[in-house]
Amino acid sequence: MSKQPSSYSDNSITILKGLDAVRKRPGMYIGSTDTHGLHHLIWEIVDNSIDEALNGFGRKISITLNQDGSCTVQDEGRGMPIGMHASGVNTLQVIFTVLHAGGKFTSEGGYKTAGGLHGVGASVVNALSDWLVVEVAHDGELVRMEFEHGDQKIGKLEHLGKTNKHGTKVTFKPSASIFSTTKFRFDVVCERAREEAFLLSGITMEVIDERQKERQVETFMYEDGLLAFLDYLHEDRTVLMDPIKFVGENSGIKVECAFQYTDDYQENTYSFVNLVRTKDGGSHESGYKTAFTKAVNEYARKYGILGAKAKNLEGGDVREGLTSIISVSIPEEILQFEGQTKGKLGTPQARVAVDSVVSEKLMYWLEENHEQSDKLIRKMLKASEARIAARKAREMARVGKKGNKAEKVLSGKLTPAQSKDPTLKELFLVEGDSAGGSAKQGRNSKYQAILPLRGKVLNTEKCSMSDINKNVELNTIIHALGAGVGPDFSFEECNYGKIIIMTDADVDGSHIQILLLTFFYRYMRPLIEQGMVYIALPPLYKVSKGKKMAYCYSDEELEEMKKEFGKCEIQRYKGLGEMNATQLWETTMDPSTRSLVRVGINDNLLAEKRVAVLMGDKASPRRRWIEENVAFTLEDDFKVER
Repeated sequence: MSKQPSSYSDNSITILKGLDAVRKRPGMYIGSTDTHGLHHLIWEIVDNSIDEALNGFGRKISITLNQDGSCTVQDEGRGMPIGMHASGVNTLQVIFTVLHAGGKFTSEGGYKTAGGLHGVGASVVNALSDWLVVEVAHDGELVRMEFEHGDQKIGKLEHLGKTNKHGTKVTFKPSASIFSTTKFRFDVVCERAREEAFLLSGITMEVIDERQKERQVETFMYEDGLLAFLDYLHEDRTVLMDPIKFVGENSGIKVECAFQYTDDYQENTYSFVNLVRTKDGGSHESGYKTAFTKAVNEYARKYGILGAKAKNLEGGDVREGLTSIISVSIPEEILQFEGQTKGKLGTPQARVAVDSVVSEKLMYWLEENHEQSDKLIRKMLKASEARIAARKAREMARVGKKGNKAEKVLSGKLTPAQSKDPTLKELFLVEGDSAGGSAKQGRNSKYQAILPLRGKVLNTEKCSMSDINKNVELNTIIHALGAGVGPDFSFEECNYGKIIIMTDADVDGSHIQILLLTFFYRYMRPLIEQGMVYIALPPLYKVSKGKKMAYCYSDEELEEMKKEFGKCEIQRYKGLGEMNATQLWETTMDPSTRSLVRVGINDNLLAEKRVAVLMGDKASPRRRWIEENVAFTLEDDFKVER
């Protein structure tokens, strides 16, 4: 038996009281303590205001980023209750200091539908803030209450007088001891506020930034939100039809869907429940996709577009180039989210409701628009043919016979790792044969594989699956990962736990990074969503003086090192190929010393817009974005302003 490092007794068991559990394990409640978790605080408060608007109380919600780093959310709802709670303390204190306390647990709260389900949002924000102030106008009374570090210091309820207004105003300052950054981003908040306005037709979302010399204000309001949403998503794309919107109700669940096809090869689905984004999908998405595929196949069979012996179109064929928005309103008593961050809907009735509404409405639309329907289904048939051809190629690659396509593609390119455990293995995608050679010599052969890339890969934002199948470099990556591509991609089958992009620290290297990320985003997105894609950070300089030596990864580090070393020798690395195997291992590949940037998606909508604009075939929106966001210096360097 191994030696115990310390005693484990009755005294080892700790009971966390009040909001201590939130401060101890914030990730359980807001997902993370990085910038994503920071902004999640805003939406925990905004969701309460949205629940009011969703049920007919208030027409405007304002979000203000204040100079002191705090954030204010104000609505025109009924105002939180301000009287004495049955527990013996003021109701405001209960809302902001007690977990699982809210108006969503009883019909007396007046919420037919609500995004907040667990009653922890306001108290979690309070727990993770240095201070929080709430002002409420309720039943003619204006009151104020202050909190410090959650429930550690609770102020008395202040009565500020009479008022003819109504609503709640919450101001909070996130704790720097909990979050890696406490700086809110105006553009991120605006993107989310715009999204909410799309879903709240007729409701105004206002975002104000008081931190700049010139006050910034963005206001979003749409009379027909879902159609405006599609227009926004597709403003830089070529559409194949006018947007279509369905509205219906089944078993008390209100269903709104809008869709539109573009000439792209990817599908994009945005789903919401009671205005809360369900980025991980759930039962409503499943019902939508099933109904859509079923209706299309029934129509194609009925009118002979699909032959009698032909197989049905698969979901991926039907949804190629399709953008869908699904918004459902579900009564509180049957609403089930999976997890506090509400990323996935679990309500089984939602699948039935969405399936019923979409099946009926879509079949009617197909019947009433024969010319458009036939055109779209022929597009789907082409997608099916391409899918079948790609699948046959992948099956050939997985057979494992000597001399098959996969072996021919990988022969002489991939230097494999010895380990059989995919979770331990790393695949380095290295720019150039020279750097690839150094990486092969310097690597840990047990778990690190090397795949050199010759030149720049294809821009997959502008090409089809057949184009990808013809591209040698991309085919090599596909076969090396061994997990499929496009609709058939499965990250669980990937041969590597980490895919690390290692390029020169120059403009060409950055371009290669972007091209590879575009490919992964469009055709292997689960890799990014699962946090399996990384960017290596090679040093820019080597500083040496006598026997002393150090690597610098930025100009700022170089200046600091020059001060420390005094007169010294500086080597500027223009590329990975200038480093020998030992240097490359020490600086960029050794897990104990290297720096990696993990690639992730914080906002699917924002990511979709950026990729479409920067990598699409329309030059004018790309130029406009560059002019608005990039400042060029006389040295031809550039920096992103926001």
